[in-house]
Amino acid sequence: MEAPRLFVVKKDGRREQYSREKILAGLRKACEKRPISESRMEAVAADLERELFARGESEVPSALVGEKLMEALRQLDPVAYIRFASVYRSFRDIESFREELAQL
Repeated sequence: MEAPRLFVVKKDGRREQYSREKILAGLRKACEKRPISESRMEAVAADLERELFARGESEVPSALVGEKLMEALRQLDPVAYIRFASVYRSFRDIESFREELAQL
């Protein structure tokens, strides 16, 4: 039996096949030099994947994937969360960065 395929729809409308490795690469970058084990990052990726496939849809917006990852990182490690958010949200200036920190 073949595993169901899931596509991520990017902001510009492009569709890209879901990649667990891409999720893990983003997590590794955000968690670099933080006290977070590889197994914990794998668990975050597995939880996300389970949640996305449970939706029963063949496509999910990239914004949903990003928000779910930020939610998980916010609970896991505030520094990793800010690192990820700074790239994902593309802070325009220091003030938008401060606002995000204040919400922590």
